[in-house]
Amino acid sequence: MRVITQHTLGGPEVLTIVDAPEPQPLPTEVLVRVKAIGLNPLEALIRAGEFPPLIGQPPFVLGWDISGVVEEAPQTWRFRPGDEVFGMPLFPRAASAYAEVVAAPALHLARKPASLSHVEASALPVVGLTAWQGLVDLGGVTEGDRVLVHGGGGGIGHVAIQIAKALGAHVIATAGGSKRKFVEGFGADEVIDYTAVDFTEAVRDIDVVLDTIGGDTAERSLDVLRPGGHLVTAVAMQDSELAATYEAAGRRFSGIAVDPDPVALRGLVELVEQGRLRVHVQQTFPFERVADAHRLLDGGHLQGKLVLTV
Repeated sequence: MRVITQHTLGGPEVLTIVDAPEPQPLPTEVLVRVKAIGLNPLEALIRAGEFPPLIGQPPFVLGWDISGVVEEAPQTWRFRPGDEVFGMPLFPRAASAYAEVVAAPALHLARKPASLSHVEASALPVVGLTAWQGLVDLGGVTEGDRVLVHGGGGGIGHVAIQIAKALGAHVIATAGGSKRKFVEGFGADEVIDYTAVDFTEAVRDIDVVLDTIGGDTAERSLDVLRPGGHLVTAVAMQDSELAATYEAAGRRFSGIAVDPDPVALRGLVELVEQGRLRVHVQQTFPFERVADAHRLLDGGHLQGKLVLTV
């Protein structure tokens, strides 16, 4: 099989395609013939050495988001050969998903909804699970809550808007002016153009803030939360000083580090099947053009997700 590997840290040009032996699934794992691979900004940071080495030093194979077809299912009752599945196996350990074949724990996968193509399904797990765990598990969003989603046009953001709406929340999203219609199309009740308006002057009495941006966004979000309100951040999760500031002000602070929770994955599937959740793929690239895809990742300001097809 072919895999995309790198032998040194650096720019997109370090990604190379090589031949490798197929992995051998363990008794609780399945072998998946990959059809599509979702790309995430984290992978570009790891590639460049700008993020703590979750998967060690090169050589390594990046990637977690996959959609494909079960090829082998030894000793597991969850799936059979021929089943179409998707998921985010093993995160934050290496799943080596930039590959034509992946061995993954059966528990970390779900059956692909018929309404999603492999491309769409591969784009959903990391962003969907992050948004679900942030809003449902940590944020405890319920009907009538006021939710502010920072980065509403991004991968996590556009999915988070839909999950919050499905929970019955009033959703406000920040996004650049060029993304207003895009964000509104996913159900945002209000959109704040952060390039023209200071969000701290535009909203108040927010129950839950989901931060996907970083920088000073998490710190400034303190001003918009109601007493007892909750900041959930996917970026500043290890900022203990900021957490103490929130607690001293009578607000809650939580960091979200996504994990491959099968309950949350099934929750995403249910929303998809109900027609309440969709994922936007900005662009697809063939496996051989992974370097081009990473150049686009490096540029940031994406709408939704990028996907490799295999």
